[in-house]
Amino acid sequence: MFQKVLIANRGEVAVRIIRACKEMGVRTVAVYSTADEESLHATLADEAYCIGGPRASESYLNIDAILTVAIASGASAVHPGYGFLSENVEFARECREHGLVFIGPSPEVMQRMGDKDEARRTARAAGVPIVPGCDLLDSPEQAEAEARKIGCPVLVKARAGGGGRGIRKVERPEDAAVAFESASSEAQAAFGDGACYMEKFVSPAHHVEVQVIGDRFGHVMSLGERECSVQRKNQKLLEESPSPCPALTDDVRLRMEKCARDLARSVGYEGLGTIEFLLDDAGSFYFMEMNTRLQVEHPVTEFVTGHDLVKWQLRVAAGMPLPEGVDAAPVSGHAIECRINAETPDFRPSCGTISMLHVPNGPWVRFDSALYVGSVVSPFYDSMLGKLIVYSPTREEAIRKMRSALGELVVDGVECNADLQLDVLANDEFLSGNYHTNLMEHLYE
Repeated sequence: MFQKVLIANRGEVAVRIIRACKEMGVRTVAVYSTADEESLHATLADEAYCIGGPRASESYLNIDAILTVAIASGASAVHPGYGFLSENVEFARECREHGLVFIGPSPEVMQRMGDKDEARRTARAAGVPIVPGCDLLDSPEQAEAEARKIGCPVLVKARAGGGGRGIRKVERPEDAAVAFESASSEAQAAFGDGACYMEKFVSPAHHVEVQVIGDRFGHVMSLGERECSVQRKNQKLLEESPSPCPALTDDVRLRMEKCARDLARSVGYEGLGTIEFLLDDAGSFYFMEMNTRLQVEHPVTEFVTGHDLVKWQLRVAAGMPLPEGVDAAPVSGHAIECRINAETPDFRPSCGTISMLHVPNGPWVRFDSALYVGSVVSPFYDSMLGKLIVYSPTREEAIRKMRSALGELVVDGVECNADLQLDVLANDEFLSGNYHTNLMEHLYE
């Protein structure tokens, strides 16, 4: 096992990784920006170093500064968390060239699966069903021609990045050219890559993802699935495991997990990864993309499988094998996660200093956060304040437990979306388990 790990991230995920390292006897090195000088992750780590100004480009995206600290501190590995540099091929390659273990897949696999167009072709070659569509578009004119060929509605999607950026829905072929230019420009500005492809818009659809982990000996294990259909503007708000979708029968679930393992195995995947699918009401599923990192929603999988995913990331990165002869981890009970974001009821960002904080507690209630009274929610970073996760033997009890926990949560100093999450949990469509990615449109439009 590594003696010392640098965490190239901040906030809730950095705290999560530090705690796992402490339990494993691994020393930790934190990096922080000038805006995060008094942050919880900098306080909890064994060592902490300032690497730049408040903007991410000056600090958490500053590869040279992070590598300098890693080498100077004597760290042997780097954990990127999620966001920032977690899927940056150049960063993973630089870590390797400087003798540091990047806790994640190799740069080559990351590049292959991070390019959504290349990932589609890889999935197709591995026998995994993909959404009908086309490869990279060369021009606005080709976008219109492909939209007519595929049949609207379609989605124009950037091959790079994530977080819902670089995606445009096209209802009429004559709108495809403008959608292509808009998606391409947004992707170029956000990710430095404006290349886009097109695929059929599957609707109504469920967003279901399978958690996988692979070791360096070619063994890949799946750890159940997560339902992620509660979204706003392609950003997930609530996740649960297992999926309550009626179309996800035992047979479909087994085939989906096998497809996920086959795809990961076909590229020699090492580390933790998530393979995302669209599932229609007839039980047909299609590969969307692969996230080559730890996911925000990983705690629901930890609750239903009993596996600490961050510890397993560290183990396989250090060369340890996965459990022999286990292709799929057993799943029991039901877990729900609500993302608590700093935002107003009309979805505007909310910033300020936390003046009061009460976190719900009790059996199988977990709040992953870096908040404390006096901490500052700044405008420089993601608006997520924390993640509230609950576990119960049944979905019905988990929903009641989450309602209780949300009602107990107090965050003063900024506004948050706890009431919105309560609205979702009281919605008949959500309660039925047969909800789709357009649930939020039904709630708020």
